[in-house]
Amino acid sequence: MSVVFAGAGTLFRKEILRFWSVAFQTVAAPVLTAVMYMLIFGHVLEEHVQVFPGVSYTSFLVPGLVMMSVLQNAFANSSSSLIQSKITGNLVFLLVTPLSHWAWFLAYVGASVVRGLAVGCGVFAVTVWFAPLHLAEPWWIVVFAALGAGMLGALGLIAGLWAEKFDQMAAFQNFIIMPMTFLSGVFYSVHSLPGVWQTVSHLNPFFYMIDGFRRGFFGASDVSPWLSLGIVGGSFLAVSAVCLQLLRTGYKLRS
Repeated sequence: MSVVFAGAGTLFRKEILRFWSVAFQTVAAPVLTAVMYMLIFGHVLEEHVQVFPGVSYTSFLVPGLVMMSVLQNAFANSSSSLIQSKITGNLVFLLVTPLSHWAWFLAYVGASVVRGLAVGCGVFAVTVWFAPLHLAEPWWIVVFAALGAGMLGALGLIAGLWAEKFDQMAAFQNFIIMPMTFLSGVFYSVHSLPGVWQTVSHLNPFFYMIDGFRRGFFGASDVSPWLSLGIVGGSFLAVSAVCLQLLRTGYKLRS
């Protein structure tokens, strides 16, 4: 077993140092973006929208922005790292090492989880001053943040394996990740949508990540947190299985 995971720790540290060396861009910038979302949407909708009884719209918005930041940055970390390595040609230095597909997976996804959670904590630390929150069921916060970051880290790895140039990566992010994020209930409750869009939202695993994460703050959610856990956990396992298979076969790595 130690042979299988040999080198994973070194690659993990390399990935952590990669994004941390430009933390102003990879951590501080997403925090600022989330704060701008909160100031704009909170100011416009504070007096017009109330989703849960006794919960202001700004308070409702904060967990959604935190989780959105976690997901987007976890995806960005693994996908950008791999596509940059492929385009610049330094991926060959990893290919000549005896790293197993499990080592690649653990290092890239692990670093993505760290970056996603770091950005999420930064967003929470800044936005909570505008809308103080209570931790009603904090275990759901930890579970959904970790599973969501892990799933998006694995999905980013798949995107990085598939893409051969930056515009393909941009298309993956703009036509898949961004719509799924904005249709997940970050800025609203899905119960406020027309019937057809409610159905579409309930087919989106991102919705269950956001809803389950929000449950940890308010003790209330649009669906049962156990249903959300089952769907998010199943999605994470499915995406991870695909990712591991692509890494095992060397998909677009050795050609």
